[in-house]
Amino acid sequence: MQYFQALKLGQKRVAEARAYLNKLTDDKAMPALALTDTKSNVWEPVGEENLYAFVDESAGFVLTDNSGYILALVDKNGASKTIVQGVTKQQKEILEKEFIKDNIPKFEGKVILPV
Repeated sequence: MQYFQALKLGQKRVAEARAYLNKLTDDKAMPALALTDTKSNVWEPVGEENLYAFVDESAGFVLTDNSGYILALVDKNGASKTIVQGVTKQQKEILEKEFIKDNIPKFEGKVILPV
C-alpha cells in the first residue's frame, strides 16, 4: 500500500477508536499510532479491530506520573490507536465493565505505545 493511502486509512481507524474512547472517558482520549512498524518499506495502517489494554509500570513502561494506568485501544498486534493517561484503579474497573458490555476484547500481548 502506498504511504498516503495507508496513513489516511490508519488516521480514519484512529479517529473511530478515539471517538469511542472519548465517550467513555469524558474526551480524554488522545490519538496514537496510525501506521504499524513492519520493519520494511511496506506501509500498513493500524488494524481495524479494537481491543483494550491497561498498561502500568509492570509492563516495562516508565509512566510520567503516579496516577495508575494508561488505557489503550489497540489492534490485534498491539499497536495503540488511542490512549488515555492517568486512569485510576477505580476508573479501570468501571471501564473494564464497559468494554465487556460493548464486546471489546482484552488484549493480552505487548502494547506498542507512541514514543
